[in-house]
Amino acid sequence: MATETKIVLDANILIRAVLGTKVRNTIEKYANSAQFFTPDVCFADARKYLPALFAKRNLPADEAIAVLSELTNFIAAVDANLYEIYQVEAKQRIAVRDIDDWPIMAVSLMLNCPVWTEDADFFGTGVATWTSDRVHLYLSRGEQDISNDDE
Repeated sequence: MATETKIVLDANILIRAVLGTKVRNTIEKYANSAQFFTPDVCFADARKYLPALFAKRNLPADEAIAVLSELTNFIAAVDANLYEIYQVEAKQRIAVRDIDDWPIMAVSLMLNCPVWTEDADFFGTGVATWTSDRVHLYLSRGEQDISNDDE
């Protein structure tokens, strides 16, 4: 039986998926063998910051929001009502770094899975973290499990 490969995405990963192709391609490549999650507030943060980032590049902001909306086909937004019971523990773990990241930590604790981030704030918090240049090593495990099921 295949093991579930799950990972929680930080808001900076959502933004990278909109601004470029590498992260988005990675998500799409592993969509059938891995599950991607993010706290609802990360989508809200991305919606907040993307228009200004696109404006700096002289690109229409509506394109950014459209790409972000497409990502919801691959990434499940986790409602705060589900992860808020992990708030105290999450804040304890992330407080010395960036307490505003507690929802990401809480979803990671809730799902018992790693975080995909470019933010060093998660290092040393007791949850595994993956960066974009290495996340394929983790995500490809799910592909191997699927191919083994076919044997």
